[in-house]
Amino acid sequence: MPAAALPGASSEQWHGFETRAFEVAGRRVTLVCPHAPREGRYWAWKGEFLEAFPGTEVALLGEGLFVAYLHYPDQFGGPAALTAWNELYRVLAAQHGFARKVALIGLSRGGLYCYNWAIANPDKVACIYGDAPVCDLCSWPGGKGSGPGDPVEFRKALAVYALSSREEMRTRKVSPIDNLQPLANAGVPILHVYGEADEVVPWQENTGTVASRYRAMGGEIQLIGKPGCKHHPHGLDDPTPVVEFIKRNTLR
Repeated sequence: MPAAALPGASSEQWHGFETRAFEVAGRRVTLVCPHAPREGRYWAWKGEFLEAFPGTEVALLGEGLFVAYLHYPDQFGGPAALTAWNELYRVLAAQHGFARKVALIGLSRGGLYCYNWAIANPDKVACIYGDAPVCDLCSWPGGKGSGPGDPVEFRKALAVYALSSREEMRTRKVSPIDNLQPLANAGVPILHVYGEADEVVPWQENTGTVASRYRAMGGEIQLIGKPGCKHHPHGLDDPTPVVEFIKRNTLR
């Protein structure tokens, strides 16, 4: 049986790769296509900032994986964004034959989208790669710990989650750090790359908390710290360790 047609219309090139453009739930989607796709339509889904530090995504395209991105900024992984993510997953996996399990790439605040969707859909996730990811909204943008936070972004986040204060945000447990058990139960492997001098999204409050809690639950998580690195630049100069992690957990 021939493979289902790809969704959308061919659009502008992205780092030398064809893109397909379409909409789901009223939101713009960019699907970047490898030159030589692997049979099975394996894919990675970037939570935010498709254009930011794309070395890992370009390398994955070279390995035959598709890269998907749904443009829904300023949602902090909240309910409306997750509804749109559910629809995109349905379109790609059910209608167009993409792999049932997807690799998630959560860069900075994109980690909120990836983690929250994965927590709600652990059976659909091959692995999570967090790149200095936000995992605690009270840390960023809330500024509860060692980081400065961002008052403007925090007001947006409170509105997205229909909350009135940081204390309510903490007690309602809307952040990934408080909801990891479904991922551990499903055996979802995690890799985080982070700057050891990150002052914006302090790694101890985000990556460090995820790691200690996930391991206590029996989950598998690998950490790669970058000495002296702040929040930027993201990623690794040589993304091979990340690419191999994603391939190992996706191509099966």
